[in-house]
Amino acid sequence: MESATVKAAIKASYFSIVGNILLAAIKLVSGFLGNSYALIADGIESTTDVFSSLFVLFGIKYAQRPPDDNHPYGHSRIEPLITFVVVAFLVTSATVIAYESIINIQTPHKIPETWTLIVLGLIILWKEGSYRYVLNKSKLTNSSSLKADAWHHRSDAITSVMAFLGISIALIFGKGYETADDWAALLASGFILYNSYLIFRPALGEIMDEHIYDDLLEEIREESMKVKGIKGTEKCFIRKAGMEYHVDLHAIVDGEIPVREGHELSHKLKDHLRKEIPNLGHVLIHIEPTNYEH
Repeated sequence: MESATVKAAIKASYFSIVGNILLAAIKLVSGFLGNSYALIADGIESTTDVFSSLFVLFGIKYAQRPPDDNHPYGHSRIEPLITFVVVAFLVTSATVIAYESIINIQTPHKIPETWTLIVLGLIILWKEGSYRYVLNKSKLTNSSSLKADAWHHRSDAITSVMAFLGISIALIFGKGYETADDWAALLASGFILYNSYLIFRPALGEIMDEHIYDDLLEEIREESMKVKGIKGTEKCFIRKAGMEYHVDLHAIVDGEIPVREGHELSHKLKDHLRKEIPNLGHVLIHIEPTNYEH
């Protein structure tokens, strides 16, 4: 049965898919009718957004498969892999936009229609709102792929802002500035590439088990000391997999207690941590006796 967290992530993915389909159609039609190559480029990016959002939805659902013999830790690691796919879509769309912009700069064309600014203004408001909505869901669910999808909305908003500025310049200054929106689209492709790196880096750290969870580590140590019988903590290793964190913790107990009591303490500590700290997956407790040197 899907948890509330997973349902929130899936709902956000469907929101992205439907929104991107509608916006891609609006941008492409408006771009062709309104003589705006920047708006057409914007529509191309929204089209790639549809496919990347579908991959995100697939990744979130696949990650919920239960552990099996071949995947004892579950299937959550597919999330950062899906993030890499989303980044690939971003880089591809940025490359296509840059290429088309360079071609259009060299091709004489008409000044965009004034009404395209109204379309772009509404698109910017929608995409920025979509970015904030999906980003909030990514923080709630701890989903790296959903965060990448959120940044897809932000990059879309950026290209729309660039198109708005480019068309405005072309309309204000008139003849001789017809390519302003093409230059704007070219500049937007650079922003998209930069955002691609910002999305890629944390996902790479997740795949490489990079330690970037100091706040969570401190919370684990503090909660551990609330369990009666736990004298302290030593090593604590944290790995992120999808929406969950797997923890290996060395807990210090009285060296004179029986093995059975130490075993029971480890279970109490594990149950306490999973109850008090959301999104913990596997928790492995290694018991260390007091005054033990190794």
